[in-house]
Amino acid sequence: MMKTALLSKWHVHAQEYAEEALQNEHITLTHVWDEEKERGKAWADELGLTFEEELDSIFNNPEIDAVIVASPTSMHTEIITKAAQHGKHVFTEKVLADTEAEAAAILQEVERNGVKLMVSLPRLTADYYLYAQQIVDQGILGKLTTIRCRVAHNGSVPTEQHPVGWLPSHFYDKELCGGGAFIDLGAHPIYLTNRLGGEGKAVTARFQQTFDHGVDDNAVAIVEYQSGALGILETGFVSSGSPFQLEVYGTEGTLMIEDGNIRIKSINLEEGWHSPSEEELPKDAPSAMTQWVSEIRTGKKPDISPQDAYLLTLINDAARRSNEEGRRIEL
Repeated sequence: MMKTALLSKWHVHAQEYAEEALQNEHITLTHVWDEEKERGKAWADELGLTFEEELDSIFNNPEIDAVIVASPTSMHTEIITKAAQHGKHVFTEKVLADTEAEAAAILQEVERNGVKLMVSLPRLTADYYLYAQQIVDQGILGKLTTIRCRVAHNGSVPTEQHPVGWLPSHFYDKELCGGGAFIDLGAHPIYLTNRLGGEGKAVTARFQQTFDHGVDDNAVAIVEYQSGALGILETGFVSSGSPFQLEVYGTEGTLMIEDGNIRIKSINLEEGWHSPSEEELPKDAPSAMTQWVSEIRTGKKPDISPQDAYLLTLINDAARRSNEEGRRIEL
């Protein structure tokens, strides 16, 4: 049984991770720590766990095997590094770190100490992504030319009920988050397109502030891949009714995914548009947390790798620099 501590309820997904851990037969939640003492105490009481005021006490506790990190992004480097140094396995909310250099340093520390790290990149386990990867790998679209991925919502759009939108106000704290929409919601288009596009070559990005929150709430990045393909990554907190879209274009075909609707057209298939049958659509892969536990218990390599986490931060960091410096950033 893996004795596990929850480190911070800051992120909106923290409660989901706690609930998934409680349902996992191989995890026992034991402690809660939070940078905001009152919030942490309340969470510990609610879950019937021990609240620990000092973070180091969690790391120094030999009974704790692992930690689930949902702290501000700005604290990831310190928390994950210390956890690794104390031999604790780590499950963490995206992104791994603010900068490429920090992400590389964290991964070195993780490897040096032989612990298992999992960054929650949930869409890599989804049936539509697995189908897209299969189609690309089989060459059904020919040579890839463009990948467009859009993930956006209206979390920053003011309403009577929520004058600054429904996102927590701390999501606009650049110091804590490292940015706005692109570093948070934009992570999904980044890691999906990284997988499909291959090795990146350069990034050009533009971040906009529709509302005056001090961070971007609408953003687009263009990623150039070594293969010659282009990635168009779109995200934002100011789009009402925006569907999830993943479009993959190649010299021999087109794959269109919009929410649950999947269509493909290719010269390698019968004429016209086709939707995959239930048999053709792969099943969802096990969740990131399930894969993490499985690797710790059995050594089975997860589908979501530290390299996925590193490349996510690499593109994110390059996009931020591109926007700040007003130029194309070569990787």
